[in-house]
Amino acid sequence: MNENGEILFHEYFKQWMEMYKAGAVRDVTFSKYKQSYKWLVKIAPDVRVCDLNRLTYQKIINDYGKEHERQTVMDFHHQIKGSIMDAIDDGMIGRDPTRKVVIKGRKPRTKKMKYLGSRELEALIATLELGNEPDWNWLILLTAKTGMRFSEVLGLTVEDFDFAKQEISINKTLDYKKTMEFTLTKNRSSVRIIKMDWKLCVQMQELLKDIPKDRRVFLFDGKKIYNSTVNDFLARKCKECKVPPIGIHALRHTHASILLYEGVSIASVAKRLGHASMSTTQKTYLHIITELENKDNNKVMSAMCGF
Repeated sequence: MNENGEILFHEYFKQWMEMYKAGAVRDVTFSKYKQSYKWLVKIAPDVRVCDLNRLTYQKIINDYGKEHERQTVMDFHHQIKGSIMDAIDDGMIGRDPTRKVVIKGRKPRTKKMKYLGSRELEALIATLELGNEPDWNWLILLTAKTGMRFSEVLGLTVEDFDFAKQEISINKTLDYKKTMEFTLTKNRSSVRIIKMDWKLCVQMQELLKDIPKDRRVFLFDGKKIYNSTVNDFLARKCKECKVPPIGIHALRHTHASILLYEGVSIASVAKRLGHASMSTTQKTYLHIITELENKDNNKVMSAMCGF
């Protein structure tokens, strides 16, 4: 066995992620690797690479699982396993310690998704002060009417709008948390075309008519952009129209929920939201889909009773 196996496992993992993952994966993904490293330091501070066997690895997974949900443990396992496979190839470990690992974790917490009903959204939109310059009011309107992610709205340029076809092209996002530069969308499915209703199309065309095509729509005087800023603004608007306070991401849920209640197919909603698969949409809006299925079942029973 390679004598380099004497190195502490968390030290090896840090070297490995910096060598193979830094610059090769998106910043948000690399930050998850860094979190995995911190957890290795915490739960396996003295474990050397050469100490890794099925028992020691299972203990690492079990200890991590005490504080995390099963899916998060699975993600942690996949990241750690990547480094272990390379350690095996380099002769630092004799056998695969991850073989037949049992993934454990805490039960997922019941998350109550926040969203507004159609009448509540109508009341919110009525309070928006839509002036002559793109601002938080316009950003809220655009998010509510399209279901775009916050970073996608911020990444819009004027040339992304095709008013003749009533379409918006989503092909990039804005890294507003760090660089304030354009970056890739969340996934390939996020690159998409979103249809605008005629009213929004007319409003946006008038708003953007004098703005250069290559300029970002929402600049906010070049100031740093924070989720908290728009969420505070949105909360005030919700209070003003006496609807439950929500954050900007909840407008995306609101958009999807209204479409589902109006009978739009799951496939169409998934495509509009830029979900990687319909299963993501089904999982996120399971309670709404179940409610609609129950209503459909009642319609089926009523229809069949007539024969």
